Amino acid sequence: MPETIAKSILHNFLGHAAEWYKLTIIIFLIMNPIVMITMGTFVAGWLLVAEFIFCLAMALRCYPLQPGGLLAIEAVIMGMTSPTTIYHETEANFAVILLLIFMVAGIFFLKDLLLFIFTKLLIRVRSKLMLSLLFSFVAAVLSAFLDALTVTAVIITVAAGLYGVYHKVTSGKGFDDDHDHADDSGIGAETRQDLDQYRGFLRNLMMHGAVGTALGGVCTLVGEPQNLLIGEIAGWEFGEFFVRMSPVSIPVFIVGMLTCVAVEKFKILGYGEQLPLAARRILEEYDRLEDEKRTNRQRASLAVQMLVVLFLVVALAFHWAEVGLIGLAVIVLATAFTGIVEEHRLGHAFEEALPFTALLVVFFAIVAVIHDQHLFQPVIQFVFSLDHELQVPVFFMANGVLSAISDNVFVATVYINEVFQAFEAGSISREHFEQLTIAINTGTNIPSVATPNGQAAFLFLLTSSLAPLIRLSYGRMVLLALPYTITMTISGLLATIYLL
Repeated sequence: MPETIAKSILHNFLGHAAEWYKLTIIIFLIMNPIVMITMGTFVAGWLLVAEFIFCLAMALRCYPLQPGGLLAIEAVIMGMTSPTTIYHETEANFAVILLLIFMVAGIFFLKDLLLFIFTKLLIRVRSKLMLSLLFSFVAAVLSAFLDALTVTAVIITVAAGLYGVYHKVTSGKGFDDDHDHADDSGIGAETRQDLDQYRGFLRNLMMHGAVGTALGGVCTLVGEPQNLLIGEIAGWEFGEFFVRMSPVSIPVFIVGMLTCVAVEKFKILGYGEQLPLAARRILEEYDRLEDEKRTNRQRASLAVQMLVVLFLVVALAFHWAEVGLIGLAVIVLATAFTGIVEEHRLGHAFEEALPFTALLVVFFAIVAVIHDQHLFQPVIQFVFSLDHELQVPVFFMANGVLSAISDNVFVATVYINEVFQAFEAGSISREHFEQLTIAINTGTNIPSVATPNGQAAFLFLLTSSLAPLIRLSYGRMVLLALPYTITMTISGLLATIYLL
């Protein structure tokens, strides 16, 4: 019997998502206007934030763009925010959007070099502990001088390449064959356990690298988008910003590295997964065959990519232009000198970033609701009502909690403007203003590792095509981040109390 139109519409709604998930989103959409009418926009605003976080948490069941977008559209229709506010929020983050569109695509054209380097690294560094420390430390250093999203794009590209090589071979294909990496049907029962272990191994490295971007990003003016805003308002240049943050950022960095050692050593909460012996052999064979068959044209391509990487590092370190524009230059240089000039070959590079860019604009719509409904105002008023000596640690924690709930760039923007207004009004001294500024920057960057929505780099990882391949869900990211969240937040809080 053919489906009715009504059943067909319901079947098409959110595609292959589970029926209970579809029903939940429908309930959200029905419930929101009822809550707004009966309980007011403040309660409805917080409910909307919770619903959006739910959509992010279910990212592996349904990409959050569609359910989150429906919630955002409903918020506009209900008058909880306006298209103008959403546009202004998007405009304020235009640099991040440029970065996602062009820099992530630029990294795509450097993947041959990245896979070449990291395959050799995985083969030669046999200690998982050393490898984890290396991922975390290098990600931290690069994030301090480049930016966290770019570094995250690099490690995603690396992990996707390493996963692809192993999955292809265990599915019975050759290294050069076409293959769907999401299809496990060709994996035998005897290799299934190795595949699960390999996924765990890559999850560990990805989380160490992601946390490393936060550890490095907090330290410098260019590490995170909000750092530039904070530095501009406080009047701090690159060197002074680093020195001002160091009483908190350096102890937290050390604690972060020690946490990396501890979770690997004692196999805490899913860490400590080793590279399976079969996977090592496959990577060694892949590396050997690639070295043997590499032509002069391929060597020239790798050399060009190396030069482009050097250009990228120098351009970002000296901030020659906005990150996204540097990414566009990377695309031009990497493709012009490696012969990639066909439109369809260029198009693949943008497939990873554009869905996330759209999701980010939906996220800005939720942030616009927070802004228009003043959802954070009670917290701000409470903190300013405290004694001066309590304000710094409480600012650190308040910024951390709110960043984990919403977005650290938005939270930092709201708080730094409030603090600056208080300073200009003469309510606080310059010294106290600077202490609060440090608390805001470190608070938005450190405890926000608790959830994927706390930092754009974490959210990008969660919604990347790699996440479902290595079974990296929202809940698993929260669990893997938990040891870091606890140790880094406590050490950061103690530093704001005793070292500032």
